[in-house]
Amino acid sequence: MTEKYDIAIIGAGVVGCAIARNLTLKGARVVILEKATDVLDGASKGNSAILHTGFDAPPGSLEQKCIARGYAAYLGVANSFGLPILKSGALVLAWSAEQLAQLPKLVTKAHKNGVADVALLSREDILSREPGLSKTVVGGFEVPGEYLIDPWSTAHSYLLQAILNGATLLRDTEVLTGKFDGDMWHLKTSNGNITAGHTINCAGLYGDIVDERLVGERKFSLRPRKGQFVVFDKAAADLVASIILPVPTKITKGVVVCRTIFGNLLVGPTAEDQDSRTDASTDRAALQDLRKRGIEMVPGLENCEVTTAYAGLRPATEFSDYQIRREDNRNYICVGGIRSTGLSGALGIALHIGDLLEGAGFSNPPIADPLIPEVDRLSNYHPRDWQQDDNGGIVCHCEHVTRREIENVMNGPMPPASLQGLKRRTRVCMGRCQGFYCTGEVARITQGHFEVPLGSEHVEN
Repeated sequence: MTEKYDIAIIGAGVVGCAIARNLTLKGARVVILEKATDVLDGASKGNSAILHTGFDAPPGSLEQKCIARGYAAYLGVANSFGLPILKSGALVLAWSAEQLAQLPKLVTKAHKNGVADVALLSREDILSREPGLSKTVVGGFEVPGEYLIDPWSTAHSYLLQAILNGATLLRDTEVLTGKFDGDMWHLKTSNGNITAGHTINCAGLYGDIVDERLVGERKFSLRPRKGQFVVFDKAAADLVASIILPVPTKITKGVVVCRTIFGNLLVGPTAEDQDSRTDASTDRAALQDLRKRGIEMVPGLENCEVTTAYAGLRPATEFSDYQIRREDNRNYICVGGIRSTGLSGALGIALHIGDLLEGAGFSNPPIADPLIPEVDRLSNYHPRDWQQDDNGGIVCHCEHVTRREIENVMNGPMPPASLQGLKRRTRVCMGRCQGFYCTGEVARITQGHFEVPLGSEHVEN
């Protein structure tokens, strides 16, 4: 028997998770279809983990509107859920006379976008605030409202609230084809058939492919843009307090230097267009260049060790704005081209999708008293489980991950199916030793839970 839902959401990245939460709370019966074995396994698994104000978004664009709404909504959700959030502010810095000349128009753009507290700073003010910066800085401006957040706990909390309030998550479920009969969508997946009144394509790096499978054509073309990062050891986080942003270009926001909510310091990303939708490998030469550029901006990094490196893929298209459209004649919404601002814009995009559905006549009685999930709190700047009693002991000493944290996640409503999924939920094996000391104990705790057990010949890196 085919399951019937009000809404089928294709893709469990941060945007799909946010939309699932919003529509579930609005009273819809929602199913989330994710082709991977774990959520956040595509574009959402690698980013800079910053909550942006949208100060530099194109004024009047859909992207700017969604970031503004998403930013405001996130502050409310973080407070309600108890998500870790750290207001660090940002400095957009010029390192040349040419860049210095661009600052006034960037400040004007920020003010047009409603970010009124953006203000120019002198070189002396900048170095007074951030003495660890290179003395070659020539000027800049402040963006006080930028925050550091946990990108994975954020998205997990959205989806967990959806599940707690009645949504269904189907993993390892790829949408193969679909047909709209004038009333309902009939989706054929790798895990059976689904029937839904509306279908929302949030397939991220595969959004154009899903578009073609369901509506017969690609309204945009995706060419993934790889962004590589280097992550310095926790001692490096003392070198800067603010998020250090460059003067952006048309292609990229540029190389950022900032702390992470987990207590490290990252430098990145690169911006490399590629054909592959899965190749998130790192390149030694690119990483060495990032380290060099980081040291040029923050000289003290020369004496700090690099803990790890990673890369994320962004679903770039030929268009500069988000590619979100509603097709009323077949109850279909496509959410595509959400590039580097998806984390900040996710809740705003979810609100926008809710508006589109209401405009198409869809409405249900909202849930009066929704359940709130117990979220993963992994911040290095907030209380953690290792500081509490009866936590079962610390398993991962680099990241202070306790046995209780691992067991709670493994036995919770959305248990990870892989080590990578567990890393995103707990940060186990993600510290300085990269799992050298704790993988054995993690293998024992997770025995019987993962599709590919730790210790097998296919163990994940």
